[in-house]
Amino acid sequence: MASVELHNLRKAYGTLDVIHDLSLSIEDSEFVALVGPSGCGKSTLLRMIAGLEEITSGNVLIGGKIVNGLTPRERNIAMVFQSYALYPHMTVAQNIGFNLKMSGESAATISARVAEAARMLDLTNLLDRKPSQLSGGQRQRVAMGRAVVRDPEVFLFDEPLSNLDAKLRVQMRAEIKSLHQKVQTTSIYVTHDQIEAMTLADRIVVLNHGRIEQQGAPIDLYRNPANLFVAGFIGSPSMNVLKGVVEGVDGAPCVRLSDGTVIGVAAKQGLARGRSVKVGLRPEHLSLSGTGSVLRGETLLVEPTGAHTHVLFDMAASKVTALVSGDTALRVGTPFAVTIDPDLVHVFDDESGHAL
Repeated sequence: MASVELHNLRKAYGTLDVIHDLSLSIEDSEFVALVGPSGCGKSTLLRMIAGLEEITSGNVLIGGKIVNGLTPRERNIAMVFQSYALYPHMTVAQNIGFNLKMSGESAATISARVAEAARMLDLTNLLDRKPSQLSGGQRQRVAMGRAVVRDPEVFLFDEPLSNLDAKLRVQMRAEIKSLHQKVQTTSIYVTHDQIEAMTLADRIVVLNHGRIEQQGAPIDLYRNPANLFVAGFIGSPSMNVLKGVVEGVDGAPCVRLSDGTVIGVAAKQGLARGRSVKVGLRPEHLSLSGTGSVLRGETLLVEPTGAHTHVLFDMAASKVTALVSGDTALRVGTPFAVTIDPDLVHVFDDESGHAL
């Protein structure tokens, strides 16, 4: 196990910079998720750490040692890709132990370490099968076993669950979390799925155009997004964002929307009367029976999902999503009303998008 430090990393393809002077410290045994939209640089950053992508400038340190000039094997890292990359003619046992064999380990050592990895990942009964005889989830566990058996200092995961169906993704999330709890190896996990990041990581790093927008514990990013980009990316369904003007600062602060709706907000610095702002309302914070500001509109869409129902309604020339109980009887075209507690309303500067 080892810490990972990125010092002023930059990656350019000709005149195009994709990673901009990025610095990040990851502690020994920490599980960090790199999240962001497609093209934000998260996979490029992971490949730079792995030694699969040349660094334009800056340094990568693993265990306090600069590794810029080392090969991936010399860095003692193990990478799990979204494609399983298994050898189709080999058994599960042979796939897991292949890197050990190439390193010249004895047959007894390989057998023992493959057996331990198989036990850890519930693959013991599958060791004699070929990849074609396995499900997608089982193949991904074999790919993880191939990484585990090397006993690396750092695990690197590059969207390992993106090829799996929804049910298998949930199962494999649990497998990866359980694996990290067992081996406590420093792990860096790239994903565009913020649910994966929220459930797996000790810390989330949100990237945008090759820069860090915000980093912190998942619940901190959810509760206190630094700007509109993070607010819209963390949380599912996404936060509703509505434009308004600050009023009532001398008494209870509030924001008036274009249709006249008044939304109370907690007292915050920078809420000068007349200032243009955007308010962020999380769908799960809009309540059918709570107290606070009342939001009214016409029901446009009702999407039952079982325990919850997603309701899309029209308000202030915007479409707003509410997450309500699945037992709620709703019909399209009928009036809809919810409330929100002022303490749960997020306020952002209209121009910069920074949280106030």
